[in-house]
Amino acid sequence: MVSVGGGGDKEGDAEGETGGGGGGREEKKPASFRSLGVCDQLAEACESLGWKTPTSIQVDAIPHAFKGHDLIGLAQTGSGKTAAFALPILQALLEKPQSLFACVLSPTRELAIQISEQFEALGSGIGVKCAVVVGGIDMMAQSIALARRPHIVVGTPGRLVDHLTNTKGFSLRTIKYLVLDEADRLLNMDFEQEIDEILKVIPKERHTYLFSATMTNKVAKLQRACLKNPVKVEVSSKYSTVDTLKQQYLFIPAKFKDCYLVYLLNELAGSTVMVFTRTCEATRRLALILRNLGLDAIPISGQMSQPKRLGALNKFKAGERSTLICTDVASRGLDIPSVDVVINYDIPTNSKDYIHRVGRTARAGRSGRAISMVCQYDVELYQKIEELIGKKLPVFTAEEEEVLLLLEQVSEAQRLTTIHMREKDSTRKKGKRKGFGDDDDADHPASGGKRFKNQEKGKRPKKKSK
Repeated sequence: MVSVGGGGDKEGDAEGETGGGGGGREEKKPASFRSLGVCDQLAEACESLGWKTPTSIQVDAIPHAFKGHDLIGLAQTGSGKTAAFALPILQALLEKPQSLFACVLSPTRELAIQISEQFEALGSGIGVKCAVVVGGIDMMAQSIALARRPHIVVGTPGRLVDHLTNTKGFSLRTIKYLVLDEADRLLNMDFEQEIDEILKVIPKERHTYLFSATMTNKVAKLQRACLKNPVKVEVSSKYSTVDTLKQQYLFIPAKFKDCYLVYLLNELAGSTVMVFTRTCEATRRLALILRNLGLDAIPISGQMSQPKRLGALNKFKAGERSTLICTDVASRGLDIPSVDVVINYDIPTNSKDYIHRVGRTARAGRSGRAISMVCQYDVELYQKIEELIGKKLPVFTAEEEEVLLLLEQVSEAQRLTTIHMREKDSTRKKGKRKGFGDDDDADHPASGGKRFKNQEKGKRPKKKSK
């Protein structure tokens, strides 16, 4: 296996959002996509998307892909990986057009949809058709899309296996390219069996690209199973965060955690904020508490239906909601251009997830801020994060007396939320309602529907005077 690329590159631009940046080795960087061998039509598409220069992963990967090599790409989130595999595939498709030309596997539904959008944007001038096959969406509509013989199929492994098994006339026997994106997460989410099934029904003579943030034992095993003499491209030898990201922590008592979150959102008024929690239930609960305090928060988690998840994401992207409460389903790959702040309400149990969470802000050369809420039970987890990123983070200053001025309002919001969630869960158990953590939970105040006195929708709760 040939290995190229240098360590130490910082996390670069927003994945698929821009070609510039990526950090490091400026002297080797070609001035344009054309100098990498990208054809005029695709180079013009890159320019129209605002990508001025290639990122480090693109510089290292694309020439090897054009030479016909299998690839292992190791790069952090936000490094421009999608274009690194999309451009060679589209150029090959342009030379020898055929339907069902490539298949891309993604760990999450949102990332699959985003990859498809990227292919269609880059291939708009050559009429590229994509089909997305993910869970949570009607299989019949997807079957119709597959029957139209798209050029690119992007999907999650489970739903793709469902179609290979149950959709008449659909197969991947003709594909020329297979991409496994975020391979470490694909395997961590126990998709090994589904990936094995897919590998059995696709041609052995094909080009395979494997992109991953880390080279775990499982990824190495998968590489040996499905790649032939690959070139390994690595643009980051260690976990790192971008220099434009300001990182801080806040040490708090666990019993006042919600109060501190409201205080932070109050202090950050006017910013777009992603708040990461550990569980789906927590996203639902926090969104309700914040809505009852007049804040325009909206949840997204793996237990919401796919249309609700996409709806929440689109509202946040469009600026209709300033605060997105989410689980790690939103920590990887998603390209949300203007997130000002990431708040770790729950410290991630896997330190590497911290890198992906904070990578949602300070993208494409912009500045950003990450604040981690550390309670007495999180100290060991937080120390592992500092060890991983190789730095001690400064404290975010918050006077407890000032924070606790909000306690009465927050306690009332918690009480209303508890009542509302019990009522909703009770009716669902009786079969009157289905779904979990739906947007209607987040878009209305909890039981009774009353906001706090003199509180207008969308405004931050006021602190009481001492």
